[in-house]
Amino acid sequence: MALRDQIRIMVVDDMSTSRGLITQALDGLGVQHVSTAEDGADALAALAKAPVHLVISDYNMPNMDGLKLLHHLRSGAKTKGVGFILITGRAEQQIIDYGKKLGMNNFLKKPFEPADLRKCIETVVGPL
Repeated sequence: MALRDQIRIMVVDDMSTSRGLITQALDGLGVQHVSTAEDGADALAALAKAPVHLVISDYNMPNMDGLKLLHHLRSGAKTKGVGFILITGRAEQQIIDYGKKLGMNNFLKKPFEPADLRKCIETVVGPL
């Protein structure tokens, strides 16, 4: 069975359009198990009930931004090993450096093509 048939991915973004574009791209890659959350707090609540292998999160969100979500994931016993990809329109070096320090696995700059998303994910989890 291919990895794309088994992997569970959560998309976290406060913009429904962005969530839709990412989930549509994942669907196009053949990923079958995708869940979504509107912000970091929603993501943490959902992950407590249904763990995933990979979180793809926007950086700029209200309540809890992507890097705060990453910090919470890395601090939790059950979530510290979850793969994490940050998607941002602001790929400033200080944001990327801080993300790497927190344990970010990869990042992707908006806007992106589905092929870019695939390459970004495969760098973290292996061939889909």
